[in-house]
Amino acid sequence: MYKNQSLAVVVPAYNEEKMISQVLNTMPDFVDTVIVVDDASTDSTSEIVISHHSYLDNKTILLQHTGNQGVGSAIITGYKYAVSHDIALVAVMAGDGQMDPDDLPRLIEPIISGEADYTKGNRLFRGESWRLIPHYRYLV
Repeated sequence: MYKNQSLAVVVPAYNEEKMISQVLNTMPDFVDTVIVVDDASTDSTSEIVISHHSYLDNKTILLQHTGNQGVGSAIITGYKYAVSHDIALVAVMAGDGQMDPDDLPRLIEPIISGEADYTKGNRLFRGESWRLIPHYRYLV
């Protein structure tokens, strides 16, 4: 719960066996439900999720696509699950670990306070991104 609001994080994942554990391990305690949507990975992404302690504790839900449908479809699948389970707030964090879970409160606060109906973060405008990401990415 975050300020008395239920919170789920949708994690679209495709072949993320190298990073999915880190994503699950760094999920803040105030996140009630982590919805991992495996978009027909050909690696061990699903098996890693199933063996993770958060899955065993029923905090993490695994939804699996039978065919690869793309990240947008995986996000929609996660949203539909959250809505059907009356979750008040839903965030999306990629399965590759590129998003900082410490940013969640800054994204959620404007929604809780009524300042916004929707927020979107940009991982390219902080910290190491300026040095690590090719500069042409900022020109698009």
